[in-house]
Amino acid sequence: MAEVAPWSQGTKPATAATVEPPQVPARPTTAPLPPPPPLPVPEPVVVAPRPVAKTETRAALLVPLSGPQAAVGQALANAAQLALFEIADSRFRLLPLDTRGTAEGAAQAMAQALSQEADIVLGPVFSFEVKAVTPQAQEHRLPVLAFSTDRTIAGGGIYALGYLPGPQVARVIGFARSQGRWHVAVLARADDYGRAVAESAREAAAAQGADLVAVEYYDPAQPDFASAVRRLAAARTAQRPIDAVLIADDGPRLRSLAGLVTSEFGAGAAPRLLGTLLWDDIRLRAEPSLAGGWYPAPPAASHEAFEQRYVKAFGPMPANVPALLAGIAYDSTALAALLARQGKGDYSPAALQSPVGFLGAGGLFRLTPAGLAERGLAIREITPQGAREIAPAPDTF
Repeated sequence: MAEVAPWSQGTKPATAATVEPPQVPARPTTAPLPPPPPLPVPEPVVVAPRPVAKTETRAALLVPLSGPQAAVGQALANAAQLALFEIADSRFRLLPLDTRGTAEGAAQAMAQALSQEADIVLGPVFSFEVKAVTPQAQEHRLPVLAFSTDRTIAGGGIYALGYLPGPQVARVIGFARSQGRWHVAVLARADDYGRAVAESAREAAAAQGADLVAVEYYDPAQPDFASAVRRLAAARTAQRPIDAVLIADDGPRLRSLAGLVTSEFGAGAAPRLLGTLLWDDIRLRAEPSLAGGWYPAPPAASHEAFEQRYVKAFGPMPANVPALLAGIAYDSTALAALLARQGKGDYSPAALQSPVGFLGAGGLFRLTPAGLAERGLAIREITPQGAREIAPAPDTF
């Protein structure tokens, strides 16, 4: 506010009579000015919403919930739910998505997983499904814990959690070597599985100081395997006897091959028979030619405990669903839930590939940088009363 000056001394204010009226200028005769242009309306200011921090970790479970493999998918979903109940906290969410058991269905389920902001993918089951989801997973850097036994799908953030033949072969040959069975031969199917077994046997023998005397292949579609067994027996010498034969097969072919080996070598000189997880069949306990055979398997205590908990929660597992496969679904979900609790959903390679490993339905396991599952396996021996565990699984890697 302007300051009013005080009156000066000796001066009086002017009276109304002496004040001259102001001269009012005449109005202009020109045309009025046009109104000013309207002020520009400012653009609305858009305030971007602040990002909302995720309050939960999401795992997409890709399994066939419809189609011919629906029973398998439902059993795997049940096993995953069991792990969810036992391991997860409220911040972990499982998203079951239907692959329909096809490559196209798996790709669509993967797209759904991405749209629902999944942090990790559990499954799919079949190798062709895994190959169908791999491009999307790798593009978005989403880790996949597949239930496949196909090692060719592994790598680049894709993990094969299935029980691969390599570690099984290495475990049983190593055990045979520890029991004085140095000279090993292999009877393998002439297919991808048989060739993988044979190559694993070569690697295991070289690494563990065993002598791989011979590898013989046979056509699994032919009914007679006698010629392959004869060739195998002919490969032995006095310096290189065969005291263990690995037969990587199951069912009627395994029974036939085991009987032929016993007959060709003679009952008194028959080598110890070795197998893979294909031997984990309750029906084999009645086969005399397999009595005393050794094969690798998950530790009985942990796997049987898982099966009992499954039956209590969901009833008997379908006959066409291998319990080992359901255990893999449990293990993958338990791993994802555990990391969600411990590391707030950290599924980086460093977290997934913890060198100490994890404990699951199948015992101790860990994921390798190559994308494979390394497992601690026990050794079982076939007896007329059933398979019994004769060598425990390791407690640590």
